[in-house]
Amino acid sequence: MEPPVHPNPWMVLPFVVLLATIALAPLLFAGWWHKNYAKVAFVLGAVTLVYYLAGLKAHERVWSTATEYASFIVLIGSLFVVSGGIHINVKGEATPMANVVFLFIGAVLANLFGTTGASMLLIRPWLRMNKYRITAHHVVFFIFIVSNVGGCLTPIGDPPLFLGYLQGIPFWWVAEHCWPIWALGLFVLLGMFYAVDYGNYLRAPKRVRERLAEPRDVWRFEGLANLFFLGAILGAVFIHDPPFLRETLMVAAAGASWFTTRKSIHEANHFNFHPIREVAILFLGIFATMMPALDWLKINADSLGSPTPAFFYWGSGALSSVLDNAPTYLSFLNAIFGAFINPEVVSQVQHLVQTGGANLADITGPHAEQISHTLAALQKYHAADLLNKAVSENEIGICFLIGNLAYNKYILAVSIGAVFFGANTYIGNGPNFMVKAIADQRKVRTPTFLGFVFKYTLLCMGPMLLIVWWFFFRS
Repeated sequence: MEPPVHPNPWMVLPFVVLLATIALAPLLFAGWWHKNYAKVAFVLGAVTLVYYLAGLKAHERVWSTATEYASFIVLIGSLFVVSGGIHINVKGEATPMANVVFLFIGAVLANLFGTTGASMLLIRPWLRMNKYRITAHHVVFFIFIVSNVGGCLTPIGDPPLFLGYLQGIPFWWVAEHCWPIWALGLFVLLGMFYAVDYGNYLRAPKRVRERLAEPRDVWRFEGLANLFFLGAILGAVFIHDPPFLRETLMVAAAGASWFTTRKSIHEANHFNFHPIREVAILFLGIFATMMPALDWLKINADSLGSPTPAFFYWGSGALSSVLDNAPTYLSFLNAIFGAFINPEVVSQVQHLVQTGGANLADITGPHAEQISHTLAALQKYHAADLLNKAVSENEIGICFLIGNLAYNKYILAVSIGAVFFGANTYIGNGPNFMVKAIADQRKVRTPTFLGFVFKYTLLCMGPMLLIVWWFFFRS
């Protein structure tokens, strides 16, 4: 594990300046921004990198960030290339109800392909099926639902949950406990979308709808061989050793897809590399400049305030809106580990497991109930390890949290906060900016950074997040 880094708090300024520039420049001086956004990202990123390398001598920290960025952009880029080789025509008119069904299917697929995979696969057919009345709300709600909220049921769905899985949170525990929150969040967002889309649908003249809608009797799928490459990329996500094998396989899959896909399919998708280039450059600056903010959070996460589920929900969520939600999630998860795992209970459970005395009926003492719940969770999620007396201290600590109702709500709060709040800005989650870039390429009028926040996040995501808090994390 890399040693903690203690940057000067003032070094968050390059990150703040970059965020402010991304938010305001396209609105105030669009032409200048289009020509110079790469220079802005590189210069601000370089300021932070020089400080870390020359000032703090934090070479290991910079290397860690560089590898995280490489993994991120290789995943995003390979999915972008492979999905660009799949052309989907959706049958019939894009009525409001048809759109709701499409978004719901996208939310389900986000848990199988990841929010990035589902977004890259579905954004082009989504834009195409709504071409005769496409507006900003189609893009924004796609980001809300498919690129973020939909992917909270499995560790494949979103990077924070995958990090939780690597920390020892059981794969299916997430789906088992998050599905009511997932269902409520989707219900609220899909209801809002239907209301907005229905008004938009009525404003489109019937003759225009009939002339420009997709043919009613045509479903067409081209480039389906790329599903194999998509599966290869998603499978590679689980590879950790040797270093860079995962990224090599992803690049190989993307290259194979590019060279084997017919040119006509790429042309039908209006495919080019401009969107991924823009995302790669801006996120290079974001990854570099956000290091001081993340390091400060890592050092102070366990002393940020009162340890309630609501605090962890809003705290992890607010920071996930502007920081990379994966390390933000990990920082808050580690804070939960430090605040709530009882070392005495872990020690007693470890002794019971190693001596074969894990008989729930014989457990007594002040922590008997917590020990019983911890052992029950071990039996449910780590039965084989328990039988072989090979349960690790980390697995016991995780099962202490998820097995005791008083504590598992904290893990839920951080999980939902990191995933749901990632939808609040274009930079909250990787797919968000990619979806915007693809929509911009197709000449769809997307909201600016501030327009996204004030016109859609506050008015649509805000009420949904409050409803989720009220029903699940208020107490």
